[in-house]
Amino acid sequence: MKYTLWLIFPFLILNSYNLKAHTDSLKVKIKKKDTVDLGWRTKNEVGLLLNQVSFTNWNSGGTNSISGIVSTKSVARYKQENWLWNSELNLKYGLNKQEDNGVKKTEDVIDLNSNVVLQTDSISNWFYSARFSFNTQFSNGYKYPNKDEAISRFLAPGYMFFGVGMEYGKKIEHLSFYASPFTLKTTFVMDDHLANRGAFGVNPAIYDMDGNMLSKGNNIKQEVGILLTNKYEEKIFENIKLNSHLRLYTDYVNSFGNIDIDWEVNIDMKVNKFVKATLGSHLRYDNDIKVESKRNEITNEEIILEGPSVQWKQILGIGVVIDFDKLSKSKETS
Repeated sequence: MKYTLWLIFPFLILNSYNLKAHTDSLKVKIKKKDTVDLGWRTKNEVGLLLNQVSFTNWNSGGTNSISGIVSTKSVARYKQENWLWNSELNLKYGLNKQEDNGVKKTEDVIDLNSNVVLQTDSISNWFYSARFSFNTQFSNGYKYPNKDEAISRFLAPGYMFFGVGMEYGKKIEHLSFYASPFTLKTTFVMDDHLANRGAFGVNPAIYDMDGNMLSKGNNIKQEVGILLTNKYEEKIFENIKLNSHLRLYTDYVNSFGNIDIDWEVNIDMKVNKFVKATLGSHLRYDNDIKVESKRNEITNEEIILEGPSVQWKQILGIGVVIDFDKLSKSKETS
């Protein structure tokens, strides 16, 4: 935990002034018809997506199952006339139960993002920007059905990015392009077993000919490279919103030109004030993450293949989402 306390510092600072946010918020005119909200703005949401299938004497067959994903999103923004500080925390955790197969994890996200944007020219759409992000997971991950050996844990891996660069966006809170020629990427593998194996790109342990460990595997790996990001948020229809976040990264020293990809797209369809349907896609490629295949099902031959591969996750669900800020405003007006 000592490695993560300082990582959430920007988010805690922003939320500590939440009460002051509503009193300091004001509107000023920049042009004759243009207005912008200055001061603090916050948004806090809690959601639950559920999916359940049950069969009784169903001649087509099937497996009873129930699954759910709990999510929390908290956003805090502070804006002045020529600069903006924006922090966002996303937490997600999901489980699935299929008859006698036990409980399996379907979603596990701790994601913190914070950035400061400075505009030196009120006419230009170019900004100076400093960005920080950190992400990891809550609990152990397994390659099911094997639950004897974890392939990931809390802070194994954990990823931290920090860099400075330029950002372009006419409406920067909805569409932006960011480029940083100097971004520090730190990979945490705070589990000795995984670190000794060299998981997630850290240097593995070194052994002698008799299998005795000469030196432990590294728990931290640091890289410096180029980071490109794109954020797009748009209300397609009255009750349908599209969110897209793309991140491309390549390291200067280790395999320059090998691009790590992280692209998440979510379509939120609002049924009413509380009910929402979500369609999501999350695509990843990281040259440091190796995928193993251990058995040929045709020949039953034991084989091990290691190499990077594309990771893809899809989500489709309907559930309840509570926006606490809108809820409190409606109570104040009633």
